[in-house]
Amino acid sequence: MKQVLLILSFSLFSYFSFATDNYSIYLVRHAEKLPDSKNPALTDCGTTRAEQLASMFSKANITAIYSTSYQRTMQTAKPLANLLKVAIKNYNPKHLEQFSLLLTQKNENSLVVGHSNTTPMLVELLAKQKVAPLTEQDYQYLYQVQFVNDQPMLTIFQQPLNCRASQTSDKLD
Repeated sequence: MKQVLLILSFSLFSYFSFATDNYSIYLVRHAEKLPDSKNPALTDCGTTRAEQLASMFSKANITAIYSTSYQRTMQTAKPLANLLKVAIKNYNPKHLEQFSLLLTQKNENSLVVGHSNTTPMLVELLAKQKVAPLTEQDYQYLYQVQFVNDQPMLTIFQQPLNCRASQTSDKLD
């Protein structure tokens, strides 16, 4: 009887430790931004994309949201932060190696909003594999780095939202 209880206790402990070792870090580039500004806001389409991201992630058990301090990244993160009632934490995009270590030490489902040049770099640090660079027109990519027993697995998604650029704003297709 003691052996059965010991095995059962060990099995439960193993199950709970296994469950806590599995988490995902989702990474996106900020949504579409207004042109010709040092710290631009989102366009109408960008705002729609940010709201779509919030809807997509509403059931992903995200407990932390990270963004650079730029207006466009904060506005991309804000709809999900509001929905989940989670504060947005700022990170410095110049220190991606340290940030990647922090993310992996936290062991929590997270969303990271970055930029066309920093998001692929952070994905590579976390997933330990190369990814294609993003162009100035690439807003639809979503990266999931899932950690199972400390082993990263990368999945790349594309949001279905398409926008057409015009002179002053953009329009939804």
